[in-house]
Amino acid sequence: MNTNDAQLQELASGFREALRHGVYLVRRLDADGELSAAQLSTLKMLMGEGQRVGEIARNLGVRVPSATEQIIKLERAGLARREPDPADSRAVRVILTDEGRAAVDSANKRRNQVMAEILGTLTDQDRKALADALPVIDKINAFLQN
Repeated sequence: MNTNDAQLQELASGFREALRHGVYLVRRLDADGELSAAQLSTLKMLMGEGQRVGEIARNLGVRVPSATEQIIKLERAGLARREPDPADSRAVRVILTDEGRAAVDSANKRRNQVMAEILGTLTDQDRKALADALPVIDKINAFLQN
C-alpha cells in the first residue's frame, strides 16, 4: 500500500485529530476524581502482574525519573508498591495494592457513567457505527503496542 496516497494521508490526519480530542475528553471525564489522568493511567498499567519502571515510562511517553516521581506519589498514597521482579532478581516491578485496584475500579465506574451519558445523546445508528469501529481501533492499538 502506498502510504503517501492522498486519501490515506487524509484519513491518517483525521484519525489522529479524533484521537487527540479523545484524549482530552478522557482526561476531563473524571476531573473531580481524586486521581489525575496520569496517575490513573499509571495505575491501569499495573493491572495484572505490574510493570517495570522503564516500561511505565515508555508507555507514558516520559523519562524514567518522571515515571519514578509518579510511582513514588502512588506508593505514598498506598495505591502501588515495588517488589522484586520474579523474572530478574536485579529488577523491580511496580504492582497495584488492593487500594490501588479499588481506586481504578471507582474511577472506571465514574468515567463509564459520564461516557454513557455522552453516548446516550447519539442516535442508535451513531452508537452502532462506534461499536463497529471498536475492533478496528483495537487492531490499531495492538499494532502500536508492538
